[in-house]
Amino acid sequence: MLEQRDDADLLRRYRRGDTEAFGVLYARHRVGLYSFLKGLCSDAQLAEEIFQETWLSLIRSDSQQQPERARFRSWLYQIARHRLIDHWRRQGRAAPLESFDESVHDQPQGDGEPEAWLQASQDRERLEQALQELPEEQREVFLLRAHAELELAEIAALTQVPAETVKSRLRYALAKLRRLLAAPLGEEVCR
Repeated sequence: MLEQRDDADLLRRYRRGDTEAFGVLYARHRVGLYSFLKGLCSDAQLAEEIFQETWLSLIRSDSQQQPERARFRSWLYQIARHRLIDHWRRQGRAAPLESFDESVHDQPQGDGEPEAWLQASQDRERLEQALQELPEEQREVFLLRAHAELELAEIAALTQVPAETVKSRLRYALAKLRRLLAAPLGEEVCR
């Protein structure tokens, strides 16, 4: 069964002509990858463009994931991150890591009550506002951990900073998010 295969094997199968393998790979990573890109660039249209470029790069590339260097997921997010940085460079802009938003795929499921939908919407808005308060480096590390589920060493390799720096950035990000999200709505939090 394809769903039980690892990502690198699915990619190899796809490159040998098994389109169903790509479908499994895509389904496995689409929500997290899009959410990561949307969180870095704060622009749904740009996130979608980079998302598509990432998958096209993966498909067109002859290169393979190097298991001794990184997991497939880490490799995929590195491709996405590089595509976004390339886009910003072509635009002559610095990397503006501005905000985060949950994708439309993360909407509450089922026939929930309107109050539940409203609460979920307010929670997402609060999280978005809290993430906007984080310094760019902390936000990136948080998003890589939350959406890509990367290990700290993988984040360090991807961002090219020491693992201890990644650990500190994540710790500071989590502490600030806890403070911001614990504060009652509308209350200013000391920075």
